[in-house]
Amino acid sequence: MSAPIKNPAAETLPRPAGLAGLAADWASDQRTFKNVSWGKAMMWIFLLSDTFIFGCFLLAYMSARMSTTVPWPNPSEVFALEIGGTHMPLILIAIMTFVLISSSGTMAMAVNCGYRRDRKKTAILMLVTALFGATFVGMQAFEWSKLIIEGVRPWGNPWGAAQFGSSFFMITGFHGTHVTIGVIFLLIVARKVWRGDFDTERKGFFTSRKGRYEIVEITGLYWHFVDLVWVFIFAFFYLW
Repeated sequence: MSAPIKNPAAETLPRPAGLAGLAADWASDQRTFKNVSWGKAMMWIFLLSDTFIFGCFLLAYMSARMSTTVPWPNPSEVFALEIGGTHMPLILIAIMTFVLISSSGTMAMAVNCGYRRDRKKTAILMLVTALFGATFVGMQAFEWSKLIIEGVRPWGNPWGAAQFGSSFFMITGFHGTHVTIGVIFLLIVARKVWRGDFDTERKGFFTSRKGRYEIVEITGLYWHFVDLVWVFIFAFFYLW
């Protein structure tokens, strides 16, 4: 029996150097995603695309604010509350920020417990994270209601530049939608963790291989991204 004829073109070629090598890796997937699950890789790609969207929104906001000839409303006054007869600027925003940043801590602990196969602690910490997220959305709804009652609209407001209303509702609304989706996702995954779906390999949505809690980490990636975006919104919209 004759030996098979080797095809030189089918043999592995050496990796090119520099940018050409990087392009070859990504194009042929020789090294890029070999040790990364598709779920985690796709989440990173989604977060990268979402970064561009939030970045465009913030750039549009900065352009509108710097180009308008009408005075821009003072955030310290617009978002102030009267508590016990005391005028407290940005108090609600400070509490919202504290709540959302705290939720990153509970989410990180949930991921840690997940990879230690501590099912109950993982589920409880995810539920606490969801509670923090729901609290944030509730306070944001109160903030929206207060400004709407005071006359803020996407096309105008009582305090100055008309672009303020459209910028506020667009940026905070888009972020609030992300937080709401994250809360729903947290509740779904927490329920599956509590039931032991990842230990019994029960079939269903978001169920990974037996004994793997990778979906908890993927949920954490999304949640940390939402928290990080809020830091930029807080700095550019409320403190500037």
